[in-house]
Amino acid sequence: MQKIKVGVVGIGHLGIKHARIYKQLPRAELTTISEINPSRLKEATRELAVPGYTDYSKLFNQIDAVSIVTPTTLHYKIARDFLKHNISVLIEKPLTSNLTQANKLIKLAKQKKLILQVGHIERFNPAFIATRSIIKNPRFIECHRLTPFSHRCLDVGVVLDLMIHDIDIILGLVKSKIKRIDATGVNVLTPFEDIASARLEFSNGCVCNLTSSRVSEEAVRKIRIFLKNTYISLDYKNEHAFVYQKRKQRIIKRSLPIEKEPSLVKELTSFLECVAKHKKPTISGDIAREALTVALEIQDKIRRDI
Repeated sequence: MQKIKVGVVGIGHLGIKHARIYKQLPRAELTTISEINPSRLKEATRELAVPGYTDYSKLFNQIDAVSIVTPTTLHYKIARDFLKHNISVLIEKPLTSNLTQANKLIKLAKQKKLILQVGHIERFNPAFIATRSIIKNPRFIECHRLTPFSHRCLDVGVVLDLMIHDIDIILGLVKSKIKRIDATGVNVLTPFEDIASARLEFSNGCVCNLTSSRVSEEAVRKIRIFLKNTYISLDYKNEHAFVYQKRKQRIIKRSLPIEKEPSLVKELTSFLECVAKHKKPTISGDIAREALTVALEIQDKIRRDI
């Protein structure tokens, strides 16, 4: 198996995880990293035993693929530069800050015939994978994604930071156009919305309620999906999945078997396979743009009132 030379741009809380996993994956050769914080870069290069640079352009001639794990506002420029140098790209979600930038990256990747994958990691969550085949024609979906306050991802609000995960999952499950969006939210500790609630109504009658907060006491990542005579409860965080089914006058509960491989390992493995075989990613630029479109509309509705 020929190894793919990979790099990571942004060695923060999540970027260092990307780098460590690449070091372990048999298909990857972690060749180099980039981080603008010199002390963090020095520590990471020592741990990973690879060269590193504060200037990401130094990676262009050394790698075939790159993970971009930087603040959202930098996604477009960095991804564009790597694509222009014929390097396939995995960008952590959201794809970009706006649709104009998203469209340009998608167009460039297609022109260059390169992989553009976006890090909507819940698609690779073992609990979600375990239930995917039994979710047919959902009627009602309820999502809760809550985290304590951190100092990460503060260049965007909670909609692009957290809620977009659930938006992506919902759009993948509900095969219908959105008919109506209602949303509300408030800022608490940042200039942007820190708590948000949205309601999506689809043309086929499905309704989805989403709640996201980054100022909560506890971390919660759950989704409940209601089908005819069945509902499914997923806990992304603890990787549990239960199915409740109506049989005659009783509700039968059963747990689903889950193969507990870390989601990020699955995601990066999938990215490398797409690069090696030039396969379409599970979350391509086009799919990520759909989630971004809905997230931005929710965000706009909220910010009119903040």
